[in-house]
Amino acid sequence: MPCAAEAPAAAGGERPLLVFAHGNSFPAASYRKLLALLRQRFDVVAPDRFGHDPAYPVSDSWPQLLAELRAFVRGVARGRPVVLVGHSLGGLLGLMLAERDPAALRSLVLLDSPLVAGWRAALLWGSKRSGLVWRVAPAAAARRRRERWPDLDAVREHFAAKDVFARWDPEMLADYAAAATEAHDGQRVLRFRRDVEARIYATLPHGLGRLLRRPPQLPIGFIGGTESRELRLAGTAATRRLVGAHLRWIEGTHLFPFEQPQRTAELIEQLWAELEAGRPADPGGDVSGTRNAPGCSL
Repeated sequence: MPCAAEAPAAAGGERPLLVFAHGNSFPAASYRKLLALLRQRFDVVAPDRFGHDPAYPVSDSWPQLLAELRAFVRGVARGRPVVLVGHSLGGLLGLMLAERDPAALRSLVLLDSPLVAGWRAALLWGSKRSGLVWRVAPAAAARRRRERWPDLDAVREHFAAKDVFARWDPEMLADYAAAATEAHDGQRVLRFRRDVEARIYATLPHGLGRLLRRPPQLPIGFIGGTESRELRLAGTAATRRLVGAHLRWIEGTHLFPFEQPQRTAELIEQLWAELEAGRPADPGGDVSGTRNAPGCSL
């Protein structure tokens, strides 16, 4: 597997600062192995759990989650340029931050965070207005999620038995089991509360299509999973218009950062170098990084 493209050196030899924004229900420590790989190139920091600070409650279209991310980025940057990498929820919040406060970021890499626009956005708005969004997946499933286990071994066994985790890197699965739960009254309980997870799903922004009319003034790249159901449902046309040539594919589902942490880190570094240079990098014939995803050209 070829290595990621060589990255431009930071000013004065300083390592680039990378803020990693997690996906819904996955605390930052769940990505430990991926973040350790990225730390070979970047200084990496990550907010722990969106939506759990009472100062930033979850509401329609996530204005307070955006404020939470913005406060975190401003707090850690201290004048340094920030590369933001976001998975799913984290990527959409990064897009919103790029629109609201483009000076806060130098570049943005989205990990399976597609832009919902056009008729799909209209359907999303209708489902929120009618309340249907609460009665179907993923919000309905989040509200029913199991939240207690006798011990950490039971947590690992529970997740390992599910099809959605079958392709996960074993270290990533172990880290998720530990990071997603905490000790309480002699048991392990979910750290990312299921009511928060459900509210985040049920309040997904429906107005981000406006970014196609007035794109954020910073370079944006996208990495998508070739078997991502979420990406198929959202479509890729709007995302392609937004990122242009800065688009890569990786074998895997919506959760590919947990399935292929090494390759994900390589593609993040490659896209970062490409965005810094202001032009597409030569993919070197690596099909997994460049080919169209089957069923995603919508």
